[in-house]
Amino acid sequence: MSTNNGALVDIGAKAPAFLPISEASILRIKSVEEVGLIPGLEDDFYVLRSDDDNGRMVLSLKKTQLDLAWERCKQLQAEDAIVKTLVLAANRGGLVVDVEGLRGFVPFSHISSKTSYDDLIGKIIPVKFMEVDEEQARLVLSNKKALVENQISLGIGSVVEGVVQTVKPYGAFIDMKGVYGLLHISQISHERITSVENVFQPGDKLKVMILSQDKERGRISLSTKKLEPTPGDMLRNPSLVYEMAEEMAQTFRQRIAQAEAAARAEELRLNQEGEGLQSDSSGLGSLGLALEELDISSVPSAVEA
Repeated sequence: MSTNNGALVDIGAKAPAFLPISEASILRIKSVEEVGLIPGLEDDFYVLRSDDDNGRMVLSLKKTQLDLAWERCKQLQAEDAIVKTLVLAANRGGLVVDVEGLRGFVPFSHISSKTSYDDLIGKIIPVKFMEVDEEQARLVLSNKKALVENQISLGIGSVVEGVVQTVKPYGAFIDMKGVYGLLHISQISHERITSVENVFQPGDKLKVMILSQDKERGRISLSTKKLEPTPGDMLRNPSLVYEMAEEMAQTFRQRIAQAEAAARAEELRLNQEGEGLQSDSSGLGSLGLALEELDISSVPSAVEA
């Protein structure tokens, strides 16, 4: 039976137990009927207290739901899953979002959108888990990491169409269908640029090349400099740069592949030489030095400090 401030629950005792409305759901509700609690419904309850001021046992559904929500979040973090969340509010540090009925926090440094954060309230955004701390009741999430994950199929050297979202003194942020990357001022052209605003304005459409991706930090670095057929074309004739973007990117990818192949060949050569030295039992003996007599003080650590 429901009351104005909760519901009475038949537990087979002489007197019914009491379920406060604040303990009826993990969500904020005004009546127990909102979460489907109607007369005759059977459920499992958590006992909060053996009796209240009226001598009734106090029950909770919220406690069980919270436990399940935290376990679900831990599971999603372990799976490195992307989840969709509803933005509830914005404060000085970031966005407050709903995650499995819990309140999560997305720091501004981990929000990809460059639009007003207040405009995101009520919107659905994808996130990945950074921290799930049930003991401290803390959920920290990243929108950037989720969006980078969606674009992970774009390899280094891929050409992407985008729109200039915002212009800063150090570069321009490019919107690539909801994923944002930075086109740094040093990666716009081979020629020196003194002001990004002289090259781009918000709303400009362009083609950029993926220069690097930092999945952990949720960052994508872009370049138009690598797409220039001749140095300075981005300043003189950007249309030509975009027209030849795929061709120039293919050249860039080939150079990267050649450099990687050369590096692998050099590594293989060094390994073979090392194996040759180890197989030559007279190597150190011919030098008249035992291993313990060699000066190893100048040999750098194999593990970076």
